[in-house]
Amino acid sequence: MAHEKLSPRQKMIGMMYLVLTAMLALNVSKEAVEAFKKVDNGLTQTIANYTIKNDVIYQEFDRAAAENPAKAGKYKTLAYQVKERAEEAYNFIQGLKIEIIKKAEKDPETPAVKGNEVIIDEIKRIDDTNVPSEILIGANENGKANDLKALLADYRQFLITTLDGKNPTAEDALKKSLSTDDAINRDGVKERWENLNFQTLPLVAVICILSEYQVSVRNGETEVLNYLYSQIDASSFKFNKLTPIVIPTSSNYVTLGSDFEAQVFISATDTTQNPKITVGDMVLPNDEAGKGTYKVRATSTGPKKWGGIIALKAPDGSIRNYPFESSYFVGEPNVIVSPTAMNVMYMGIPNPIDVSVPGISPDKIHIKVVNGSFTTEKVKNSKGEYFKGSWAVKPNAVGQDVQIIVTADINGKPTQYTPYPFRVKSIPNPIAVFGGKSTGSISRADALVQQGVFAIMPDFDFELNYTVTGFTLFYTDRGMDIEEPGTSGTLTAKQKQALNGLTRGKNLMIKDIKAVGPDGRTRELNSIILKII
Repeated sequence: MAHEKLSPRQKMIGMMYLVLTAMLALNVSKEAVEAFKKVDNGLTQTIANYTIKNDVIYQEFDRAAAENPAKAGKYKTLAYQVKERAEEAYNFIQGLKIEIIKKAEKDPETPAVKGNEVIIDEIKRIDDTNVPSEILIGANENGKANDLKALLADYRQFLITTLDGKNPTAEDALKKSLSTDDAINRDGVKERWENLNFQTLPLVAVICILSEYQVSVRNGETEVLNYLYSQIDASSFKFNKLTPIVIPTSSNYVTLGSDFEAQVFISATDTTQNPKITVGDMVLPNDEAGKGTYKVRATSTGPKKWGGIIALKAPDGSIRNYPFESSYFVGEPNVIVSPTAMNVMYMGIPNPIDVSVPGISPDKIHIKVVNGSFTTEKVKNSKGEYFKGSWAVKPNAVGQDVQIIVTADINGKPTQYTPYPFRVKSIPNPIAVFGGKSTGSISRADALVQQGVFAIMPDFDFELNYTVTGFTLFYTDRGMDIEEPGTSGTLTAKQKQALNGLTRGKNLMIKDIKAVGPDGRTRELNSIILKII
């Protein structure tokens, strides 16, 4: 992983920062102060960009760990430790900025501070040189800059330790960007880091310096996250062996009159070339993954052997042959039971199944259901189309398999086959949405025209309807919690009035969401969090 390069805009901000610090030290007038405000606004935007970027990386860790916990779980844990330490450092610095501003303004309700956000353009005592030194340096050099120095040094060492000595470039960058070393001042005298950075500087300069360290905190977080994510695949095995694989598409046992089908491919295959697969005189068609399909009609009963050769071009250009062999068995016709929608059945709804016995007319086939009931009703999927199916089965209980017992009339005599079990699951919870969203952002105009909260099943195969039976609106405004409950999925008059109080930049939370599905169960759904823009 290479150290993240600064954009031209960020380089410009850094240069302005250095020049303006020198100008302020010489008591240059308000023009320098205004320019410094612009620098801090630029740093604040850079911090926001890093936050967005890091959030995306954390989502990738979540996805990778969900797909392969054994491979990615360790790195996800380390990543969230980095997140915790970065938040600690960032919030401590933000707390210092807010404390300095409120004390300098002599107003705990100053418009320069909104929640945890600093609005530098709203600061009136922007050139105050006493309060920052009083808080950060202190009367006996025991101010809070000492705590900041210790925190940054500890955070820097934590990040370097997490890199485990495997990325020297990133380590050097962290040592520079998060340095807390004492240095030589303009008079050529070695000076404490705390005094060099904060003593007798105007408030605007101190705020900018603290913002710069916040940028370094987020940048360091990004550096280490990128390294950790790269280690997920770096720890994967590298295969160097080619092995022929033969996999029947359905089973090694087929019935007279049906087809036997198998996939033939070579493991760890090179996707840039397809092998040549032959069975006797027949060359098998194969796909981009190098898998060939062998298909032959079963014309007689009993065991059947078959085999062939997989030819693949080696790195040296020679052709290497890999012989393979397999077998299958052809028997008399038997029953076939297959779920047409999924390999499980869901409690509280009709589950379509298709039952057939090769060579037997459908009107000669009958079923019984253990732990459930059945009808011949048609079932719709999520697109409103009907599933193919002879019957629809409703399970009686979760945790106990449904068994389908098939009987076929063959030559006037009933023949019963081995029961077919299906696992029973509860219907999954739907997703609650407001304005079609469960997370992200929504414009204030769109939020105000919504009629209520809805529950949807975007990735479920069946057509299911959920009714929202209650939810609570919640947001914080000027230090006060605004909370308004409702007992249906439709916004009440009070809830609409509460929405009118929302302003851009606020977070709207819709919590305590309850919904009832077709199985009659009341479910508690995940909260909705939307930023008003």
